Amino acid sequence: MIRLLPVTGLPEIGPGSDLAELIAKAGEFEDGDILVVTSKVVSKAEDRILHAADREAAIDAETVRVVARRGPVRIVENRNGLVMAAAGVDASNTAPGTVLLLPEDPDASARRLRAGLQRLTGRKLAVLITDTFGRPWRNGLTDVAIGAAGLPVLEDHRGRTDSHGNELAMTVVATADELAAAADLVKGKATGTPVAVIRGLGHLVTTEDGDGTRPLIRSAADDMFRLGTSEAVREAVTLRRTIRSFTPEPVDPGAVRRAVAAAVTAPAPHHTTPWRFVLLETPEARTRLLDAMLAAWRRDLRELDGWDEERIARRTARGDVLRDAPYLVVPCLVMDGSHAYPDERRSAAEREMFTVAVGAAVQNLLVTLAGEGYGSAWVSSTMFCRDTVRTALGLPGEWDPMGAVAVGRPAQAPRPRPARTAEAFITVR
Repeated sequence: MIRLLPVTGLPEIGPGSDLAELIAKAGEFEDGDILVVTSKVVSKAEDRILHAADREAAIDAETVRVVARRGPVRIVENRNGLVMAAAGVDASNTAPGTVLLLPEDPDASARRLRAGLQRLTGRKLAVLITDTFGRPWRNGLTDVAIGAAGLPVLEDHRGRTDSHGNELAMTVVATADELAAAADLVKGKATGTPVAVIRGLGHLVTTEDGDGTRPLIRSAADDMFRLGTSEAVREAVTLRRTIRSFTPEPVDPGAVRRAVAAAVTAPAPHHTTPWRFVLLETPEARTRLLDAMLAAWRRDLRELDGWDEERIARRTARGDVLRDAPYLVVPCLVMDGSHAYPDERRSAAEREMFTVAVGAAVQNLLVTLAGEGYGSAWVSSTMFCRDTVRTALGLPGEWDPMGAVAVGRPAQAPRPRPARTAEAFITVR
């Protein structure tokens, strides 16, 4: 039998309060008990009270990364890697004009509290420190563990079999969070009961303090929902970098098709669809195109520009980024649906509108590829030998190649790019 027991009779906690002593006096404990303590009383005892008229400034100070923002509401990552609303800065259950910050190191707080309680009670105990979180995809709040000592916070079921003999491949249970939510049924802000005991799960309590709650925090590499919608778009745009060196790892054709699907949502004139995307998925198709382009390029440089072979070799080496990539995309412009004008000025403007639409589509393509984890380089070379490209790829005469996009996994991380502000590119009238 598992029992949830509130610890009642605790006085108001303030800076310097001996929380372990106060809890030990307020309850009776048994070996194997798990004490679940609301982070707010830990924060008060540790004097994490901030006199701040501006709660937003306090949130700024505790934030290392904004995950999502909707109006005044911010979901952020704090210094301990916890992703939560307002960095855990709380203006409730504290005096007017003050806010409560989370414990500076909740796991360390849990270890200290556990040591004190075990010394005072003579019992083998575990301690969880909890705070209230919202959850993606579901309404309502629940308590989760932000600090732990004396029990494993995860239980790995992978490799076990279920009642039908099926091997479990993905199931890792967040034991500490389940305990935190259960304990909150008998404690909470409204009742003024900040501590509860979970009894009957003594097999979870360990002699060692353990790893704390760090195993509960998903790494950035494994977090598929790291950003809110608008933040994800901005992040993807920032991540879109020109990559010139790729690994030989094959490119997922499905990822490219998803990127093309995003590309064709770009704005276009007259409700047209002026884009076509040629996907070169085989080495043979890529080699045929690049060899034909190289021959045309060398001919132009030799016959039209009068270059010698050494200079031609240096210039044509720029095309290696396309030859070394495991996948190529050739975006093309089609003028279907364009308006005909009797004068050159308006005809030129019409083509420019369609060209801009292709540029918008290619940007969508590149940003989406970045979101899929692929690097890319948009190279203009096919625009200088369009007839050659059309012949090599068997394209209709009305398709105008608008460069080529090399796609692949980056061979190395790009160098940091200095942040740009908009001001240098804005003129206001």
